[in-house]
Amino acid sequence: MSARETFLTDIKEIRRRAREHLSDGAITQNYGGKVDDAIALLNHAVATEIVCILRYKFHAVCATGLASKAVKEEFAQHAKEEEEHLDLLAERINQLGGKPNLNPEGVGSRAASQYAEGENLVDMIKEDLVAERIAIETYREMVRYFGDRDPTTRVLLERILAQEEEHANDMHDLLVSHEGRPMLEE
Repeated sequence: MSARETFLTDIKEIRRRAREHLSDGAITQNYGGKVDDAIALLNHAVATEIVCILRYKFHAVCATGLASKAVKEEFAQHAKEEEEHLDLLAERINQLGGKPNLNPEGVGSRAASQYAEGENLVDMIKEDLVAERIAIETYREMVRYFGDRDPTTRVLLERILAQEEEHANDMHDLLVSHEGRPMLEE
């Protein structure tokens, strides 16, 4: 039997299985992970994004000083992008048949990052850089976890991870410019 004939035989089986378990939506027989675990991990990321949105919004409103206008704009842009991450994660949870946990009760305890306001502009930048570094580590772990088990979620998380790395770089650049000394070894 040729590869094409084998593939066509598999297509007939795939078509047959597609008619079964319609209530499972996008989750098919060959989903490689545990759906409940995936939803739980993604809901932790949801909580982290909520905390990041709130912290960045606070910083965008409360940053003061001569150089704060550009920093405030950066904070506001990051808050918007973190909200986009939240939307993407919530939609993926829905696709997996779960419910995104947007309940404000317990968000702080479910999140990887902390809500830290900072006392001044440099402190705010530092708190945001710390949070981005936490997000980067947790998203990298999640990317590895999902791997081939759930490539759709992995690709989504890789996209978010890339933007979190960009945010960390932005915060690092702001920190260097506001502290006047490089943070990384040359």
